[in-house]
Amino acid sequence: MTASPPDAQPLAGQTAWIFSDGKAGHEAQCFGVVEALGLKAEVKRVAPAGVFKWMAPWGPVAPREHFGQRGSAFAPPWPVLAFATGRTTIPYLRALRRQAGFATYTVILMDPRTGASSADLIWVPEHDRLRGANVVTTLTSPHRYSPQRIEALRAHIPAEIKRLPQPRVACLIGGPNGDYTYNDDDQSRLVACLKDFAHRGFGLMITTSRRTPENLATAIKDAVRDTNALFWDGHGQNPYPDYLAHADLFLITADSVSMTCEAAATGRPIYIFAPSGGGAKFDRFHKALAGHGVTKPAPSPGSKIETWSYEPLHSAGVIASEIVRRWSKRVKMLPGLVAPSPQ
Repeated sequence: MTASPPDAQPLAGQTAWIFSDGKAGHEAQCFGVVEALGLKAEVKRVAPAGVFKWMAPWGPVAPREHFGQRGSAFAPPWPVLAFATGRTTIPYLRALRRQAGFATYTVILMDPRTGASSADLIWVPEHDRLRGANVVTTLTSPHRYSPQRIEALRAHIPAEIKRLPQPRVACLIGGPNGDYTYNDDDQSRLVACLKDFAHRGFGLMITTSRRTPENLATAIKDAVRDTNALFWDGHGQNPYPDYLAHADLFLITADSVSMTCEAAATGRPIYIFAPSGGGAKFDRFHKALAGHGVTKPAPSPGSKIETWSYEPLHSAGVIASEIVRRWSKRVKMLPGLVAPSPQ
């Protein structure tokens, strides 16, 4: 899980297109792999409307996009690589693949729901069921927290974090989604868990999310008032990268898959707080992480706080290595296919 592309990085400096629906999480996954490859990214924002949005991912690109025609946002020269993730981006990647042919190596992150033939390579997390000769799986999702970025963040500790006592606990709080409910008992248990950490004298670095119910955020803030805690509620500069880099351990809610994957890149212990609900995919994900020695269930108040370590998980590097291997194989099979020099 910690593999990275060869030092030579044969694709470094080449251009990659990222078809984006504007969702930050989708773009972060693509950029994680693009940066691991050393590519230059051009983000192609897409927003199909009407029937073309409804037909995605199976339908075509709208004629008004003039895909492939001079003057449009989707015109030659074609990129060496192209990435897409999210339902509405898939028609654009498929259109590029038809027009550019072997000149562009196409990659889809997450199951496109259109079959494995929609791109040259498809990545899905291990807890997803899609499999195939061109399907790559990793335990965690790709993101932008490379080993180099984490090392750089650790080289400088902000004063407000440095003042916190150790161990420092990054508390990454999500909220209800289609699977987890966060009933009153769940919220009370979560607040009690955070209060217990605070009363033990741990330094807390707490961040909520857009999904966190307002009453839960308020209860957490009140519970850690006058303790060694930092609380970020979305105002001002986002301290999340520093929370991630300087945590000695984590407490993360089970609905927050992306934050769990990013925390797993640090090699630091992760406690998972499970609200009511869940689903088959979440269950497979959390079972796999626990089996890998990455996570344990959140401790109940008064119980022993454990510490452990594991090899940091960097899936972007694994995916990048697989792209290099397969792209290099294509170039050898098709001698006339020569990548353009970096601009």
